[in-house]
Amino acid sequence: MSTLLIKNGEIITAMDRCRSDVYIQEGRIAAIGTDLDVSAERVIDAAGHYLLPGGIDVHTHFDMPFMGEVSADDFESGTAAGIAGGTTSIIDYVVPAKEQSLLEALETWKAKAKNAVADYGFHMAVTWYSDQVAREMQVCVEEEGIPSFKAFLAYKDAIMVNDEELFSMLKASRELGALIMAHCENGEIISELQEKFFTEGGTEPVYHALSRPSYAEGESAFRLTQMARSLGVPAYFVHMSCRESTKVLVEGRAEGIDLYGETCPQYLLLDDTVYEQPDFRGAAYVMSPPIRPKGHAEALWGAIRSGQIQVVGTDHCPFNLKGQKEMGREDFRKIPNGAAGIEDRLKLLYTYGVLQKRITLQQLVAVTSTNPAQIFGMYPRKGTIAIGSDADIVIWQPKGEGTISAETHFHKVDTSIFEGMKTEGGPAVVIAAGRVQFENGKLDVEPGAGRYLPRWLNT
Repeated sequence: MSTLLIKNGEIITAMDRCRSDVYIQEGRIAAIGTDLDVSAERVIDAAGHYLLPGGIDVHTHFDMPFMGEVSADDFESGTAAGIAGGTTSIIDYVVPAKEQSLLEALETWKAKAKNAVADYGFHMAVTWYSDQVAREMQVCVEEEGIPSFKAFLAYKDAIMVNDEELFSMLKASRELGALIMAHCENGEIISELQEKFFTEGGTEPVYHALSRPSYAEGESAFRLTQMARSLGVPAYFVHMSCRESTKVLVEGRAEGIDLYGETCPQYLLLDDTVYEQPDFRGAAYVMSPPIRPKGHAEALWGAIRSGQIQVVGTDHCPFNLKGQKEMGREDFRKIPNGAAGIEDRLKLLYTYGVLQKRITLQQLVAVTSTNPAQIFGMYPRKGTIAIGSDADIVIWQPKGEGTISAETHFHKVDTSIFEGMKTEGGPAVVIAAGRVQFENGKLDVEPGAGRYLPRWLNT
């Protein structure tokens, strides 16, 4: 029998905090209390440390084919990097090609995920719509435990859906009790601006950002909101980056529309001057939506603080600067979109959120663990420290300086968009499924140990 006792830590949940011991048995939390009188194979003294529920990143793209390349982290390395940063569960996106069966794509992703070291689930992207897709959406929900579907409103002539397809997805979600998520950028506006800039001689990474203005995100978010409103169904904005989409979210929720918002650390902490770096280094920051000008981040922080944005994910989809992003050296439109972040998420939010009093510790737990678990059908198995929950616990050291660098991170990518940023505190010990998997800066993970998480919603 596998047992572990954590003593004297301060448990932080989304609602409260208290000093307590936690007893773990066979991968689950078996008891919580002061001065627990139990025997265990190992005892960890967590005095002076916080006990956080394991982080959940509901926006990853591991081993993802995109723009002629494949993202640098696969399920093994990506989930391992997550463990090192305090994230113990993920939800990755299955992205079928146009006209491809959703279920065929799902089988491909299942095979990719067999080496995951941490627990995982899937969202299903819908890149086209037909009666077949509608039937397969039902199979995803009722048989596979995948009740969340993503629409890309950008990437014209690739994976973008049109308004008729989006509306059909929303109607299907009403029948299935599912949640529609959307990448909100207006693909027509972007396509027009990309062609304009390139024709005028603009090739550098900065034109990626210029061709994807924040108003294109706001317009797309508004369009989705009004469609969802007309049908009385919920909708979820992924990787929000700007004040325009934040305004749509806040106003829509005030009008009683069932909306959820997600943002990422890069949109909270960086600004568009990153694209001005010489020698093509700005390509490391090419992602969609792009990093916004100064001022947008304040709107996002405010929405997190007020509970309007419920989730901070990462959109983890890294591509190497050398050999991958270099494809677009002469044409910004060919730079593979994406960057790494799963290992850094909690440290950045703690350092620049909690310690700078933008959010509380409880809010950090809410947006990185509890809210994702509740929204996506994993609570209370995940997302909290409670009797009966999975023993996914981060023993968090409040003090201790660190520096983020591609030279030391566990991601399999050659750059970090947070290179050189200082951090304070971090995971001292990470326990996933009841087993210590990260301690003293070292990983002890098992490829294939991650379990698939079927999920069920009551939207």
